[in-house]
Amino acid sequence: MKNLVVYSSRTGNTRKIAEAVHSVMPAGTELAAVETAPDPAGYAFIALGFWVDKGEPDAAMSAYMARVKGASVGLFGTLGAWPDSEHARETMRRAVGMMEGNKVLGTFICQGRVDPKLLAAMAKMRENPHAMTEERKARLLEAEKHPDEADCAAARQVFTDMLGRMGAGQ
Repeated sequence: MKNLVVYSSRTGNTRKIAEAVHSVMPAGTELAAVETAPDPAGYAFIALGFWVDKGEPDAAMSAYMARVKGASVGLFGTLGAWPDSEHARETMRRAVGMMEGNKVLGTFICQGRVDPKLLAAMAKMRENPHAMTEERKARLLEAEKHPDEADCAAARQVFTDMLGRMGAGQ
């Protein structure tokens, strides 16, 4: 069975989780950045990782996800918001919804630092739904610490469980 881990990463957060996921995949599993990822046809299981942009997978990963057909998939993402927030849950619901025609075996999302360039751009917005509040500052400070080893361990466990359900564990 051919397996693949594909990720899109702006700050290195999603790449770090992709590497953790890849570490529990069967030998021979390919790991690729979305920019150089192979055609998804012919892979039995594909782990797809993205950074959250405006409440959904980033554009590069969204385009790749649209090419995945008839596969078993696992989704993982990183975002600046709390991973147990409604925003995170809604983001993952959207990502799952994008996988029509595939079998989504599970999902994982964790916090990660936000690109400082993105924060600067948001600060300049005329009408800013992301205005800096004390709560937002606290969340962004916490996000700077992630993904950490606990996040990586949690991702490894989620994907180990998915593989176990498939009967494809190492």
